[in-house]
Amino acid sequence: MHHSIRGVLTAIVTPFTASGELNLPALRQQVERQLAAGNGIFCGGTNGEFFVLNEAEKIAVAETCVEAVAGRAPVVAHIGEVSARETIRLGQQIAKSGVDAVSVITPWFVPLKQDELVSHYTAIADALSVPVFLYNIPARTGNTIEPQTARQLAAHGNIIGIKDSAGSYESLKGFLDAVKDIDGFNVLNGPDSLIHQGFVDGCSACISGLANVAPREINAIWSTFQAGEIEASRLAQENVTGLRTDLYKVAFSPAAVKKALQLMGHEVGDSRYAVQFSASQLQQIRGIIAQYLN
Repeated sequence: MHHSIRGVLTAIVTPFTASGELNLPALRQQVERQLAAGNGIFCGGTNGEFFVLNEAEKIAVAETCVEAVAGRAPVVAHIGEVSARETIRLGQQIAKSGVDAVSVITPWFVPLKQDELVSHYTAIADALSVPVFLYNIPARTGNTIEPQTARQLAAHGNIIGIKDSAGSYESLKGFLDAVKDIDGFNVLNGPDSLIHQGFVDGCSACISGLANVAPREINAIWSTFQAGEIEASRLAQENVTGLRTDLYKVAFSPAAVKKALQLMGHEVGDSRYAVQFSASQLQQIRGIIAQYLN
């Protein structure tokens, strides 16, 4: 692994042109903006709209991020598909781009038992040369990785951690407790509300969607923590609470984040899925930007 994956990784948006095509120059600009704030990159995830990108686009996004970062920070790419076969196919191509690790969401649509998840992830980790993070986001997939399952999978030499986006402190703590005695298996925090607490309890990194709109403000939670300023880190977390709760109340959080970026003047385009913003929602987001980000 080229980089230890620590600190803040921004769950970067995938910019589109006015006609809905990939906008790779705009993606490079967003990557630069994140690097300037001290953040690494997590691409092709929920905020990156992986579920509306085709295979070639997913690969292009990962390649563009790796090229733009040019070794200055970690890059993790999400590669999860419903089947192990398709995940491996995509993962092998994305591994060639030079990402530091990949992240694999649980299969969605099909309900799976824990031993089936173990088989799925084992097959993927066996087939890939690049290190693998598990990715737990049950509200979106309908499948939950249980802490003991994560512990079992941690024994695999190529599975290096889990990203937990279940949304609760109980879930995050469950994973941290289950693997605390295992070296080389890290827990990444997904919810923007738990960044500080995650670091306090032993998370190696957070994957933040909110960092798209507030790169420096989110990074401050990590940089102060790392400097041993625990109270300053807690205050930095508190500092983004209003922004987070107000923005995420407006719409599905990745859609709200992308729309906020657009309204802040960034050329990221619209989301590809059928989300619509009313005039009053746009007004709300403008108000939130004016209140918290100016």
